[in-house]
Amino acid sequence: MTKLPTNPCDASLTEITAALAAREISSVEVTEASCARLQDSDTKLNALAGIDIEDARRQALAADGAIGIGALSGVPLAHKDMFYRPGRLTECGSKVRRGFLPKTLSGALKNLDHAGALDVARLNMAEFAFGVTGHNEITGDVRNPWNPDHMTGGSSSGSGAMVAARATFGALGSDTGGSVRLPAACCGVVGMKVTMGRVSRYGAMPLSHTLDTIGPLTRTVTDNALMLSVLAGHDGDDASSANIPVGDYLGHIDAGVKGLKIGLPTSHFMDGITPELGDRFQAAVDVLKASGADIIDVNLPDAIEHTNSLTSLITATEGAALHQNWLETRRGEYGAQTFGRLAGGLSTPATRYIQALNLRTELLAAFNDMVFGHVDVLMTPMMIMDVPTIKESDVRAGPGAGELLSKVGHCSRPVNFLGLPGLSVPTGFTKSGLPSSIQFIGRLFDESTLYRVGRAYERETTWYKMQPDLSSWNFQS
Repeated sequence: MTKLPTNPCDASLTEITAALAAREISSVEVTEASCARLQDSDTKLNALAGIDIEDARRQALAADGAIGIGALSGVPLAHKDMFYRPGRLTECGSKVRRGFLPKTLSGALKNLDHAGALDVARLNMAEFAFGVTGHNEITGDVRNPWNPDHMTGGSSSGSGAMVAARATFGALGSDTGGSVRLPAACCGVVGMKVTMGRVSRYGAMPLSHTLDTIGPLTRTVTDNALMLSVLAGHDGDDASSANIPVGDYLGHIDAGVKGLKIGLPTSHFMDGITPELGDRFQAAVDVLKASGADIIDVNLPDAIEHTNSLTSLITATEGAALHQNWLETRRGEYGAQTFGRLAGGLSTPATRYIQALNLRTELLAAFNDMVFGHVDVLMTPMMIMDVPTIKESDVRAGPGAGELLSKVGHCSRPVNFLGLPGLSVPTGFTKSGLPSSIQFIGRLFDESTLYRVGRAYERETTWYKMQPDLSSWNFQS
């Protein structure tokens, strides 16, 4: 029998799934508790884009009456407001898409539906998923559950905030330049940026067709592996979907790291890191070393230093191609930051764009040789700076904002440029009370090893058990 907390929202995804499968609690009970916390948390976080309580209850009643049991049967989830469901609003954090009712069903949502999960709410996001901080001039900024003055990271800001607040057991996000891993890092939860093509992008709002990926945010590493085991796989509706067998993400997750080789980068990822975060990173390395991992320094290709800016160039250029008509005809409906970054992509020379794409193949080959020719996993910080405030990370704040944004994406964007999987795992808190985190980077389609290493670290620590206390705030929106 699963021993659940007094409020079922405080259970992990794995725990609540087991309790529902054993009929120890009903989906109606769990869903009502989740919807209540989503609404209550939203008064502090501004993370909820939409919720239909009656529809959520209908879904839960149907789940309780179902005979077949899926991997996530009866579990209420909430997702970034960019995944299409026929007849339901999908507004992508924008005025341009306000009132949009899609006719197609997202491939990711379809897989979750087949597993029995409930889709109960839409979560706020950076406008059109274009922003690593989580700011949104249209819907308002989502606030960090650990401190409302600080940013959540973006663009899956609502997903990171609501998972951390224990309002949803898991959430979908998208990761084009760090948009799953950065909210996970800033909010102290787990986020997986999958290998390009691992999860269907069909029916998900596009931004950059060569960089976009879809991945889960959860409270624990095992929860994340469970959710990805449902999401991953080939989708014939998505031309970019990889027809490659899905790994057994849960089967060896507790195998430990003894005998695994974990690489530490000798360049780029540690550049500019604050002393405190450097110490926290080393403490995490020590945990894995004590658990039996072989820790090895590895050199990186020199061109890795340019991947941050190259990722931004590709995203802006491909995003501009998608948005050109709206940029020309509906300029006033965009937030200033989003418009400026997309419009800038209209002026990218075709030769520069193609050169950036060509470099990806060359750099990936060099990276695989220099890194994965020697180690199983590369371990890096997830951020090199403490989580900044909403005010100081606002790109309108002054001339230094651009440099700050580059620092925020310093460790995330190289992974997107290379198309590799990356897992963000929390490592506790800095003296400011904000979360810190690490990143594990793996070979193409080797998410299972990342989960194994992440779980080995998580098992030796207790950070994942901590949750923010929203009731302690005296904060008015």
